Amino acid sequence: MTATDYQIKIINSVALLSQARWDKLAQDAGPFLSYHFLLALEQSECCNNESGWQPCHIAITGAGEDTVHAIIPGYLKTHSYGEYVFDHAWADAYAQHGLDYYPKWISAIPFTPVTGPRILSDGKIEFGTAFFNALENKLVDYVASVYGETLSSLHWLFTDKITSKLLTQAENCSPHGHSSDKTEDAINETLGDASARDPYYLTRYAVQFQWYNYQYKNFDDFLAALTSRKRKDIKKSRRKLHERGIRFSHQKGQAITPDTLQFFTKCYKATYLKRSGHVGYLNDVFFQQLVENLSDNMLIVTAFENDVPVASALFFFDDTGLYGRYWGALKEIDGLHFACCYFEGIEFAIAHQLALFNPGTQGEHKILRGFEPTYCRSHHTLRHTAFHRAVADFLHRETPHIGSYFNQARNALPFNKEFVPTLKTTSVTAPNDDTYNHKEKNDEI
Repeated sequence: MTATDYQIKIINSVALLSQARWDKLAQDAGPFLSYHFLLALEQSECCNNESGWQPCHIAITGAGEDTVHAIIPGYLKTHSYGEYVFDHAWADAYAQHGLDYYPKWISAIPFTPVTGPRILSDGKIEFGTAFFNALENKLVDYVASVYGETLSSLHWLFTDKITSKLLTQAENCSPHGHSSDKTEDAINETLGDASARDPYYLTRYAVQFQWYNYQYKNFDDFLAALTSRKRKDIKKSRRKLHERGIRFSHQKGQAITPDTLQFFTKCYKATYLKRSGHVGYLNDVFFQQLVENLSDNMLIVTAFENDVPVASALFFFDDTGLYGRYWGALKEIDGLHFACCYFEGIEFAIAHQLALFNPGTQGEHKILRGFEPTYCRSHHTLRHTAFHRAVADFLHRETPHIGSYFNQARNALPFNKEFVPTLKTTSVTAPNDDTYNHKEKNDEI
């Protein structure tokens, strides 16, 4: 369908759409884009106007019909927390020039930096330049009419290969400038000439670390791929925990008991409070709803010291991957975090023949435990032309540093020289369209 054949509708709650239709469009998109995961965020009030995550989903229907052909999960943000793509400096620059960076619109999974599709479609909509310009205009008008505010920018975070390709191919047919007490020329003079034509959507790269299953038979088979020194280090670390009386239990699906979940949330809150001064973005209601509706995609690993529970980690999984998300401990034990969050995850992925294990964002400590660097992408358009130009210049300078970081991380991997040619990162030399953190294993390199 072309631009004249469809309607773009803004939906402020997942509950307003059909669960069956949503999950049909989100089939094979992973657990975090499922109807129940996003609904739980809303019904638990983790995502609402007060939390700064106001649902602002997009539904595309045919002209004059009710059938939803595509959905884009989205949110109006009044801050940049919980996104894992750090644009606080951009917001500061806006403020320094007397402009508001918030609200902004993002397509993302709240608090979940996992690459995946951001356009859930049945294939009947043409997502070209006309669509993305119409979407921007729709959002701008909506924010102005409902909230009386000016939308500063649109952001698509942790996009998969297909979404990224659509965004980078789109062109801005109607660039906008914000009005303010300062003239556009004055801001241009400060930030640089905005006349140069930059892409409609600017691409930003980041690096995560991901474990791949090279058809390992068991954990020892994985260790055999590492250097002798690293293999001995991991074995020594695990042996020390065993000698201390540490053991682990795995519960998934219907085996996740109320006591198991309660202990996990206790650990999650305690660790957040210790590190950040608050009990976390997510609450008991959210986790309870997940167990009620998504338990078949959940794994809770509990660590015991001499049969007393001391730590817990929550993972999600589907047929192709495992995703480590949340962790907490009531007691500091050397090596326990790595064992519970990484090595138990690797054991589970091997046992269930899962192709990849994404343990969460950041953390160079993952490298020496066999997690390979992988590129992630986000895409950004700022409606103020001078700021768009300034961010384009910033990203142009940032990208080579991201590439260097990737290469340094790759060079530090602990695999033995005979196994190195097998690694998915071996032939990657720069952030490009063929290096994606996603389930599309055949397209990653």
